[in-house]
Amino acid sequence: QVQLVESGGGLVQAGESLRLSCAASGSIFSINAMGWYRQAPGKQREFVARIISGGSTNYATSVKGRFTISGDHAKSTVYMQMNSLKPEDTAIYYCSVEYTNRQVWGQGTQVTVAS
Repeated sequence: QVQLVESGGGLVQAGESLRLSCAASGSIFSINAMGWYRQAPGKQREFVARIISGGSTNYATSVKGRFTISGDHAKSTVYMQMNSLKPEDTAIYYCSVEYTNRQVWGQGTQVTVAS
């Protein structure tokens, strides 16, 4: 069983930055990728960014160029630097760990961007 501890959410003004962190512990072997999804009120959860075990990254079009995902393998931690935040980035952000045949979610951290 893997445990995920997320941090870094908060309330910011449009144009400001936040950095999210997600630390994994427990069953961290065989992790294929770690990443972030988000869910805004009344909307479905959507993909934001992920980093694959080899180091390559993927981003949603809406955040490309503004968000940067990185990982610290030694700490089993993934970070997401979010710059130039917009009100439409407001959501609960969930850390995700991907194995071959399952996906595990964190408890979520709220990000609110005021206009």
